[in-house]
Amino acid sequence: MLDSRIPEGKLEDKWNDYKGHCKLVNPANKRKLEIIVVGTGLAGASAAASLGELGYRVKAFCFQDSPRRAHSIAAQGGINAAKNYQNDGDSVFRLFYDTIKGGDYRAREANVHRLAEVSVNIIDQCVAQGVPFAREYGGLLNNRSFGGTQVKRTFYAAGQTGQQLLIGAYQALERQVALGNVQQYTRHEMLDIVMIDGKARGIIVRNLITGQLERYFGHAVILASGGYGNVFYLSTNAMGSNVTAAWKAHKKGAHFANPCFTQIHPTCIPVSGDHQSKLTLMSESLRNDGRIWVPKKQNDNRKANDIPEEERDYFLERRYPAFGNLVPRDVASRAAKERCDAGYGVGTTKQAVYLDFKYNLVNKYGRTEANKQGIQNPDQETLVRLGKEVVKEEYGNLFDMYEKITGENPYEVPMRIYPAVHYTMGGVWVDYELMTSVKGLYCLGEANFSDHGANRLGASALMQGLADGYFVLPYTIGNYLADEIAVKPIPTTDKAFVEAEAAVNARITQLMNIKGTQSVESFHKRLGKIMWEKCGMARNEQGLTEAIAEIQALKKEFWSNVRIPGGIHEMNPELDKANRVADFIELGELMCKDALERKESCGGHFREESQTEDGEALRNDEAFMHVAAWKYNGESNWELVKEPLDYEVIKPSQRNYK
Repeated sequence: MLDSRIPEGKLEDKWNDYKGHCKLVNPANKRKLEIIVVGTGLAGASAAASLGELGYRVKAFCFQDSPRRAHSIAAQGGINAAKNYQNDGDSVFRLFYDTIKGGDYRAREANVHRLAEVSVNIIDQCVAQGVPFAREYGGLLNNRSFGGTQVKRTFYAAGQTGQQLLIGAYQALERQVALGNVQQYTRHEMLDIVMIDGKARGIIVRNLITGQLERYFGHAVILASGGYGNVFYLSTNAMGSNVTAAWKAHKKGAHFANPCFTQIHPTCIPVSGDHQSKLTLMSESLRNDGRIWVPKKQNDNRKANDIPEEERDYFLERRYPAFGNLVPRDVASRAAKERCDAGYGVGTTKQAVYLDFKYNLVNKYGRTEANKQGIQNPDQETLVRLGKEVVKEEYGNLFDMYEKITGENPYEVPMRIYPAVHYTMGGVWVDYELMTSVKGLYCLGEANFSDHGANRLGASALMQGLADGYFVLPYTIGNYLADEIAVKPIPTTDKAFVEAEAAVNARITQLMNIKGTQSVESFHKRLGKIMWEKCGMARNEQGLTEAIAEIQALKKEFWSNVRIPGGIHEMNPELDKANRVADFIELGELMCKDALERKESCGGHFREESQTEDGEALRNDEAFMHVAAWKYNGESNWELVKEPLDYEVIKPSQRNYK
């Protein structure tokens, strides 16, 4: 049985009570303890910086050439916090409730409430670091709206919030590097966990420049390696994003939870052809000021600006009047897919809908600016000009990005968008302390499963990553390390390190010796096609069963016919990619198995056999009110362990955004 280690007491008191009673490590003893952090995005950099500040000896690893290259940099729209600066009814409880409801009642209450509590501190921390959040005219921090909520609680820095937050965490990390509290290892990729006496005691990494394998000891190991959306090949993730660190932990005993819970983001630039290697996100914040629509007539080939207002179907506003364009991501994505499947899609592929800013450009921003400037009865041209200036300040870099990619000016014509894989709510199972089912092994941020249920609300990824790293782990890891201060550093010549390195070396050698005819990229593309078509926005029993068989066959072919040029003891990106794709193939099989097992629809997991009369997700709380945590027992062999979800405060109900 899995022990989630949730503290006793009232929900709103659990975290404070925990902090007041957890074990502490005194400053002198912290200097004796070594901690490994794998990944230096928002979760990893904030954790490494915080632990270094506390006095622990930290080793931080990333496969990029700098922590500033982490995928966290790509986040655009903002970060949530229950500050209630707008005085519009927000509160810690409201954020907690929206997150649980947005995740379709498949998240752990205690973790989500803690996240909502801690969110308030994150903004203060980041402002103190110099993060340039947008401000109102009077100097107060500004907020924008995001999907799944009816309050403004999202703090932002134009369309590059992730970049600015990462720079803040990076500065904190580099300060600790300069002080000698953190050792930083760039261009190093973790390829295995070293286990000694049932505890995580180190890692094996590959130096991506020299190709050499290296061993590192730690009293505890922290994984903050991001999500696994690239299992679909095309996603909004950075091309290097992978599941390898999490998957190696899984194969060493860490349960993998809810792998089928993947998020499809509704506002991405549509696929344009087979040449693409990734997709580009347009921030969800654009739904705050844009209106999504399709023509009312099927197969309408007119240009967007030639279609009059009365012939436009604002389908989200029509179907969900209470939330309109700000319904949660899973709801908006399925609605867009339904319209395109029904023949109302736009663009050359007909796999897109419009995101139009003209209405708010004129009526919201243009008129407000005209009033500010005392312009009486402004004409349409003036309103558009004034509105553009405001929109450029809020979203300018996103509009520029769109124009560079598509060649279309979104100030003049509506954007074309379509859903795409964006985030993974599933991940390594962790308890309340963020420890995995392996002692001494922790997992933070998107790499774990803990806070978002079956669908993540927009602007909550940055919130969770920084909450885990700055404010949760520094307390919870002490509760474990307090009992480890007598453990002297284990030399990396220990038998466990030698055997782990030998196993990694054997796998790499096996890959290089295949000498087949197919490129790594071709296998990744084929896997992505299977996953998108049969485990994507909609799943059914037949498709998932077929997918499992197809992935097993693909795995067999990969290990007999992949071609990897170059050598082992050198810089070899194809070998690095092959290692990652091999793990993706195994993960893909488990995702389909998990989706097949969960015979209900919830959040981003939509089983076609389980839907309401009007096409909404239909949960089965009696049979599936649990976390599906999978234990690895060998090739294509997993054991399902269920963690029941007991709701003490919130009563699960059918989600309604109408």
